[in-house]
Amino acid sequence: MLDAQRKAYLTAMGIETWRLRTHPDVPVEEKKQRLSDENRSAHHSANQASNTGDPPMTTQDKPLPDWSELIETVSTCRQCALSKTRTQTVFGVGNQQADLMIVGEAPGGEEDRQGQPFVGRAGQLLTAMLKAIGLSREQVYIANVLKCRPPGNRDPMPQEVEACRAYLDRQIALIQPRLILSVGGVSAKNLLQTDQPVGRLRGRTHQYAATRTPLMVTYHPAYLLRRPEEKAKVWMDLQQVVQQLAIQ
Repeated sequence: MLDAQRKAYLTAMGIETWRLRTHPDVPVEEKKQRLSDENRSAHHSANQASNTGDPPMTTQDKPLPDWSELIETVSTCRQCALSKTRTQTVFGVGNQQADLMIVGEAPGGEEDRQGQPFVGRAGQLLTAMLKAIGLSREQVYIANVLKCRPPGNRDPMPQEVEACRAYLDRQIALIQPRLILSVGGVSAKNLLQTDQPVGRLRGRTHQYAATRTPLMVTYHPAYLLRRPEEKAKVWMDLQQVVQQLAIQ
């Protein structure tokens, strides 16, 4: 049986009567021992070698940036036209050593004003989704494919995604998450380089090619606000996230 707090989180998601289809006591927060320093260093070297296509990030005479350098680089980025229309960049928030990294598509209006991802209504629902599986926003890392808001919240253009790609790759390389959860079609299509819709991508584990990180796909919280009947599918996806983290 779900405890009272878990039921409250599910209610916030619009889910009140479902039962877990998987074991409810999977120790999500009990992490296995992380990679040794030697393996971590080797992993970083492989990831650094895979980052291409963004001059500020890949010049041979300059080492790849650490967190503070990366944040500064993103905040002053002028590599695409979105720099002319943004209020500020939206870098990402959360645990820089998170097991779970969530990647959305692009900042919206509220995110553009506050400088943080998923802070509007969709963000509130995302917070409830995480709490329903025993996680807080502070335990995961949340970022977007784009670091700047497209005007009118339109879908990102290919050249805009390409301009931001090295930034996201570097975030993933620094975090080394055990699992990436891609939310929404724009995120999934760009991360997996596919034209398949979310409905065909969800329910199985993929791999992010740049870092070979396991990756799962689910619907975007904003989509759930429009189509609350799809929350049942997302709840199933979240249970698979729990299982994936538990078996690694």
